[in-house]
Amino acid sequence: MIHTDETTKEAVSTLEGLISILEDGKLGYTNAAEHVDSPAIKTDFLEYARERALFIVEIQDEINKLGKSTDTAGGGPLGAIHRAWIDIKSSFTSGDTEAIINACVTGEEAAIDKYKSALAKNELEASQIAIVSKQLNSIENTLTKIKAKRLS
Repeated sequence: MIHTDETTKEAVSTLEGLISILEDGKLGYTNAAEHVDSPAIKTDFLEYARERALFIVEIQDEINKLGKSTDTAGGGPLGAIHRAWIDIKSSFTSGDTEAIINACVTGEEAAIDKYKSALAKNELEASQIAIVSKQLNSIENTLTKIKAKRLS
């Protein structure tokens, strides 16, 4: 892709939108870990929160490579679209593990939608597509693991 100010701006905006949903997920999983009784589920949620933090750093690196600062990342217009993790916070206050797991499923589904939308826009470079695709695959795997917890 040839970099113009406009294509760079579009790519940065798309990447900032992903950072926003990742921030929500990181906070959501941290919050969920505080409210579940099961030590195993608590450990898994904290691991998912750490993974989201690593994903944020990867995407911030890509924004920095485009010559843009990530100081304001996560606050872009795309960040306001999906705030699923923040909206489901009330599920955590009850301490009901099933409700918390369902809330996490909702958050992951919102993240997957956002990632698929980012890839469909065709605004990213090959290296960014590779990172976003890898992260999407990991989030989809996490969703599968969380859904399996509902059955156990």
